[in-house]
Amino acid sequence: MKTVKIMLACLSLVFIGFWATGLQAQDAVKADPEHYKVEFENEQVRVLRIQYGPGEKSVMHHHPDAVAIMLTESNGLMTLPDGSMIEDRNKAGTAMFTPESTHLPQNNGSEPMELILVELKTCKDKMHKPKN
Repeated sequence: MKTVKIMLACLSLVFIGFWATGLQAQDAVKADPEHYKVEFENEQVRVLRIQYGPGEKSVMHHHPDAVAIMLTESNGLMTLPDGSMIEDRNKAGTAMFTPESTHLPQNNGSEPMELILVELKTCKDKMHKPKN
């Protein structure tokens, strides 16, 4: 009986670990609709408007490869799944490629932060297909 209880406890811990890992990799819009809004979506891209007030932070979520366009100056702090943190400061008007990542962002600035994120979807390479 004791062995069965230990096995059930171990299985429960494994299940909780898989469940927690799944939460870390949630879609940003589903995980945090207060800060993330879909502006446009098709088969190739999804365009998000992201807005954070001063001191606001999100929850752990995931983005595919994307292009970020800063609409305001940003003073952000990104917490990664392993607990490490990365400062993320950008000027308004900055555009940059952002590789696929899982993170928890926070606006460390005293002003609102806003950006557009163009998430790139996996699609067939239409430009290199021969035309018949």
